[in-house]
Amino acid sequence: MRVIIDTNVVLDVLLERDPFAKAAVDIFCLVEESRIDAFLCATTITTIDYLLTQSLPASKARDALRKLISLFEIATVNRPVIERALGSKIHDFEDAVFDEAGQMAGVDSVITRNIKDFTGSTLRVFEPNEFLAQLDR
Repeated sequence: MRVIIDTNVVLDVLLERDPFAKAAVDIFCLVEESRIDAFLCATTITTIDYLLTQSLPASKARDALRKLISLFEIATVNRPVIERALGSKIHDFEDAVFDEAGQMAGVDSVITRNIKDFTGSTLRVFEPNEFLAQLDR
């Protein structure tokens, strides 16, 4: 299974946000064990860098980014992704870019805590706990 993981799920792990962190960590473990192929959107990396450097020294923030990119593939944001996002049925442009980057990377599902943001996506959209439950079936 190929998935793209939304920024909020990554932040749940990095910031240990309860009650969401456990499911997010479980998904990261599936990636680490190669049970799923997982992508992050290129924009997720830049957003996380910005947020981490607000609270950590730059070197620690970059170390966290290095760990992320060693674990995940990166879904590219390029002209075709942007052009497709401009015509997307998803209302929020950032989410449309994320969705289109995932589609171009060949994923079949989005894992996010904000499933309503992806109304109009052709991808399957799961909350983390829902994804874990359907994977166990």
